[in-house]
Amino acid sequence: MSTPADRVKELREIIEQHNYNYYILDDPAISDGEYDTLFRELETLEAEHSQLITADSPTQRVGAEPLAEFSTIQHRLPMLSLANAMNTEELLAFDERVKKRLGTENSIEYMAEPKLDGLGIELVYEQGVMISGSTRGDGFTGEDITQNLKTIRSLPLKLRGKNIPALLEARGEVFIKKEDFITLNRNQEKEGKSIFANPRNAAAGSLRHLDPRITDSRPLSIYFYEAGSMEGISFETHEEFLSAIKVMGLPVNPFIEKISGGNELATYHKELEIKRNNLPYEIDGTVFKVNHYTKREQLGARSRSPRWAIAGKFKAQQTTTVIKDIDVQVGRTGALTPVAKLEPVHISGVTVTNATLHNQDEINRKDIRIGDTVLIERAGDVIPKVVQVILEKRPQHSTPFIIVMHCPVCGHKSYKPDDEAVARCINISCPAQVKGRIQHFVSKLAMDIEGLGEKIVDQLVEAGFLRTIDDIFTLEHQPVAELEGLGEKSAENLIRSIHGSKKTNFARFVYALGIRNVGEHTAKVLEANFNGDIKKFQRTTAEELEDIDEVGPIIAQSIIQFWQDKTNQTMVQNCLERGVFLAKVKQKTALPFSGQIFVFTGTLEKLSRHRAKLVVESLGGKATGSVSKKTTYVVAGSGTGSKLKKAQILGIRVLSEDEFLTLVN
Repeated sequence: MSTPADRVKELREIIEQHNYNYYILDDPAISDGEYDTLFRELETLEAEHSQLITADSPTQRVGAEPLAEFSTIQHRLPMLSLANAMNTEELLAFDERVKKRLGTENSIEYMAEPKLDGLGIELVYEQGVMISGSTRGDGFTGEDITQNLKTIRSLPLKLRGKNIPALLEARGEVFIKKEDFITLNRNQEKEGKSIFANPRNAAAGSLRHLDPRITDSRPLSIYFYEAGSMEGISFETHEEFLSAIKVMGLPVNPFIEKISGGNELATYHKELEIKRNNLPYEIDGTVFKVNHYTKREQLGARSRSPRWAIAGKFKAQQTTTVIKDIDVQVGRTGALTPVAKLEPVHISGVTVTNATLHNQDEINRKDIRIGDTVLIERAGDVIPKVVQVILEKRPQHSTPFIIVMHCPVCGHKSYKPDDEAVARCINISCPAQVKGRIQHFVSKLAMDIEGLGEKIVDQLVEAGFLRTIDDIFTLEHQPVAELEGLGEKSAENLIRSIHGSKKTNFARFVYALGIRNVGEHTAKVLEANFNGDIKKFQRTTAEELEDIDEVGPIIAQSIIQFWQDKTNQTMVQNCLERGVFLAKVKQKTALPFSGQIFVFTGTLEKLSRHRAKLVVESLGGKATGSVSKKTTYVVAGSGTGSKLKKAQILGIRVLSEDEFLTLVN
């Protein structure tokens, strides 16, 4: 006679098999009603015998209470971006670069796949059980959305099969199918809620909702396409990896193909572009990856993207509409940007009402006027742009549009440098700039101050509570509570969030300052080079900045200009005096490879190139992809090329793999 524990185990196995049939094989074996009956029986048994509930049970997908905020998860391996190929010629050029780097004339095997227009995520399975899930974030650190990811029915909480790895980090894309998106928006309208602009926004918003019960109500789908770290299992090719994870229960896109050579890259891209509108989900291009992992290691990566993969972008989709008006908007750097207000038109899954006109030179070149019928295009998430004016439909008595050289927000005279196309408001107290700078300063990847949204910032600036960024740290509870749409509780949460944001780090703070040309990645590069010392950074010279890897003359000049402004100096000083504390970067000077730079070339036999890089970094050193006069050692395996020659020319010490291992030991 079976026990409740036996029946629970049996039900879980039956339900997991039916999930696999439905989501992975697309071959359901029972009706929805029969499935629901099995699921309810499992729920009942677990309710009666709570000691039998486990985290990987199919019943445990939903149920967590809403979160106050998301915590973060650091990726073991960075989730890099992909370089783009904008046309067939660039795809063929990518293939030629790969062959040249590998030193071969033979055709290269690639895995080709649709580039889904969704949200990238990473799942971590330990001993086959889902432990955590996170967003891509900045590529190095993502948000912990484990509870929300568990609500996706096609995603297994426990891997299937016998060959289960000790650790598997699986990367995928969460998306919403076109039909599901239409149904979702229809339901939103019925409930009096705002509709979503496009499937990607709906998927991203659903995954980042603090209440997993809301996420559970959204029709999310997922396909997996790449690995992070793996332990207890290995593969020679990406094709093998994809086949294995499909057996384990992870959904894999059926349109992924193995192809060979540049011509097949171009053919796959062209054929998929023709099919894109007939697919059940939105795609904005193709992705091609070298199939063999040893070749990937030989090819290596740049700072932000691998050399073994590329994204082929589709041509932008186009349509016509009418320009109803032209507004001039002011950005946080004072840039005056003309924006066309359009008759609403549907394109690439989005209803478009605005299009950027860039600057006066662009308006003049295309002779764009109010009332014109224009051809517009939209590619990816980029704001639509006007391609050309259809002159035959131009109304009589139209006149050229000229941007008035005064700020439309503060009335201050604007200025256009001779070497720039953009006019700027030079009033640093301009409310539009203040609002934009503050919104950037408080954003998620900057100071991360919850509750200071665009509407609240507008009110605080217009009420005179915020005149500069550092005023944020002088805000008090009572004035904030009296703002429209807020109250005692919201004000209390906002003030708490402001105080909590004061303990931060150099990279976040520098990114938050909004220095032109200094993004998240550059801020982290600067943090490492200045050891988190903001005063030292403030006193730096252009020459010192240009000596830093990944910092060129343009970035250096932007930094120098920022620090030359007395207002910026005062603002930063005020932030520090009002409690902003920058945690120091952990020093690695005691580690044996501290300050040393290694370059790996050729094929290593006793450990992978990636593992060798991790060893170097764990001992305080740095592994880079190119040889320079700053390189300490070049480690040469078999099949070396130009890097070895350059090292010999520069007189850099070259180590064999055995010599490197001896040095490590």
